[in-house]
Amino acid sequence: MSIPEFLLEVSLVVIAVVSLLTNLSVLLCFTQSADLRSHVPGIFVLNLSFSNILLALINMPATFLGVAKRTKPFGDLFCQAVSFGETFLTTNTMLSMAALSMDRWIAVVFPLSYSSKMRYRDAFLIVAYSWLHSLTFSLTQLLMDWGGYSHTYATCTVHLDGEERTQLAAYATFTALFHCSSFALCLFVLCFAYLKVLRVAKSHCKRIDVITVQTLLLLVDIHPSVKERCLSEQKKRRQRATKKICIFIGSFLLCFSPYVITRLVELLPSVHIPRYWGITTKCLSYAKASSDPFVYCLLRQQYRKVLVSVISRVMRQNPYSLSVHSTSSTLDTTEDTCVARIA
Repeated sequence: MSIPEFLLEVSLVVIAVVSLLTNLSVLLCFTQSADLRSHVPGIFVLNLSFSNILLALINMPATFLGVAKRTKPFGDLFCQAVSFGETFLTTNTMLSMAALSMDRWIAVVFPLSYSSKMRYRDAFLIVAYSWLHSLTFSLTQLLMDWGGYSHTYATCTVHLDGEERTQLAAYATFTALFHCSSFALCLFVLCFAYLKVLRVAKSHCKRIDVITVQTLLLLVDIHPSVKERCLSEQKKRRQRATKKICIFIGSFLLCFSPYVITRLVELLPSVHIPRYWGITTKCLSYAKASSDPFVYCLLRQQYRKVLVSVISRVMRQNPYSLSVHSTSSTLDTTEDTCVARIA
């Protein structure tokens, strides 16, 4: 086993374990918090988490076996099923991210009419479209028999065998349409929605800055250190909004664009994609499944509070139960004291 193969295998194991644990943590937060379940974007988060979990359970182990064995790890029927699942799940995750970005855009740009523009019914319709969109390409791939083992990516994926070069034009058209309607469409939606959100956030920050400066000018006796702290807090607020948008769009581009560009370039007859590069781009696309829970959920205060509460309960250190116990003990002591005084 060469060093690059060993590093790729270790990367796949780490990505699969982290993806499984973090996405299961998101589902655990939903089962334990009625507040999280009451929010409409939770439907998109659940759809995204389920897809990432299935990728970690099915496709990532298949790729690991392909790298380790250097040959097709399964039979033809199971390999086609894995390829079908990869196309469906990858498209579904991208569309879920696009749906979350549109939800943020509506919430920030139209805050007063958000409840009427984004209802549970609308969210379920968007998820249904995501599934239908994903199934369309997955079924087309299955019917055209374009799913199989690819030595370049060491996994069962969309693939055209060398004996089927007569279908190259149709396969190239399918591949281009698939990536344009999944990666390119979602990238456009993400850029449109989050850049609009950033513009609105910056305009709000400017208004807050004006009010803060006017307030500071009125407070003549205020200490200079307080003024500096307020101004630095304004700067941090603007940087925080820009940083979040860069993470949303940057993680999507970093993880998916190398793989998508490689799949489009390999359609050229004169281009040969090195095996290690193909597997590396595949690992990068899998890495998005491990980063999604942090980008969209676990770094937010609501999820962190629920997760800490669950961990505390498991470790028998639930703050709520301890406070209830201490309160009940105090009441019992007070009651005993009153009884003693009466006696």
